[in-house]
Amino acid sequence: MAQALFMGGLSFLLAVIWGPPLIRWLRANGVGKKIRIEGPRTHQVKVGTPTMGGLMIVLPVVILTLVLNLGNLIANTAAGRAFLRQMGWTGDQLIGRSILVPVAAMLAFGALGAVDDWMGTRGGNGLLARHKFPIQIVLGAALALVLHFGMGLRSMAIPTVPQKIDIGLLYLPIAVFIIVGSANAINLTDGLDGLAGIITATSFIAYGVIAYLQGQIYLATFAFIVVGACMAFLWFNAHPAQLFMGDVGSQALGATLGVVALMTGQWLLLPVIALIPVAETLSVILQVAYFKWTKGKRLFRMSPLHHHFELLGWSETQVVQRFWLIAIWSAMIGVALALL
Repeated sequence: MAQALFMGGLSFLLAVIWGPPLIRWLRANGVGKKIRIEGPRTHQVKVGTPTMGGLMIVLPVVILTLVLNLGNLIANTAAGRAFLRQMGWTGDQLIGRSILVPVAAMLAFGALGAVDDWMGTRGGNGLLARHKFPIQIVLGAALALVLHFGMGLRSMAIPTVPQKIDIGLLYLPIAVFIIVGSANAINLTDGLDGLAGIITATSFIAYGVIAYLQGQIYLATFAFIVVGACMAFLWFNAHPAQLFMGDVGSQALGATLGVVALMTGQWLLLPVIALIPVAETLSVILQVAYFKWTKGKRLFRMSPLHHHFELLGWSETQVVQRFWLIAIWSAMIGVALALL
């Protein structure tokens, strides 16, 4: 755990240092946020705030993880092992095993989100859902195949049941659903200053703890590297935000969270640990279904759910802080269930 926490702290420092130059570059290139006309009026002041801030998270995480894997490769050479023995270290203390699958998820979905963000800041509306969703399915399927056939993952853990249950090929569609669903859930949560970053960081902390308790030190380290980068992003995204995450961040983080959950085997707990993103997604689904069923009536004042509470009179900071308190509670419940 010391290694995981140290790498999380290092990730925070790297991302914080990288933040101001990124903001200046985004401003210089006119990468500004568009605001929904039908959204809360208080959000209109945010027009033009730099978006694609998720790059502040994705790049440090990817670079730091690849450096760790490179270190592991060096440590496994004869010269590397001799050097580490002289230093009193072992190769296992560096990383343990490859974590390239969640890195691949972060890069793939981050690239898709970057294209969407860039198109949206260049006079368009970004990628249409009917174009973006099939691409997400393809990416999710590729990751699911690697997890199942490449890493041998095919089971699920159920609280209070000692042994994991083998579900065979059923694992594949479930994994695709989790990865794509998580990517879109975090994307829907990204609507208020600090909300998506703090909720996602809390979820990664929970899965980092679960991974550590299961002996998956490599995965715990990766999770806390993501947490550190998210905390650095929040330094600049705290209300009033200097930049927004954009799809490059929300899709990358969401898909990666889904992959991490799958790699722990505790993916049944994802709806508990990520309770807020699940609630945000359900609010959109229910709003659309109710609107069509009643021919024009609304179940919520506005969806996703955070806008509903804004229109009820909660301030933006109240919504974020109260949602975060719920996220902490649900994360604790999720970790507790993983221990049963």
